[in-house]
Amino acid sequence: MERYYVNQRQQANGDHEVHKATCQYLPVNRTDLGYHAGCQTAVVAARRMYPTANGCYYCSYVCHTT
Repeated sequence: MERYYVNQRQQANGDHEVHKATCQYLPVNRTDLGYHAGCQTAVVAARRMYPTANGCYYCSYVCHTT
């Protein structure tokens, strides 16, 4: 299980990216989503706060949508 965070700041396209704690692009302004078996459940948790949450292209590619 890995710890995930969601970026509190919107990207230019309106998304709030979900990152693993080990991501090189982990934002400073973030909300802890806790531990998850994969990015899928982390994104579900993030969407409770930000309906446009999306996986990070680099660390959560499986959950990344364009």
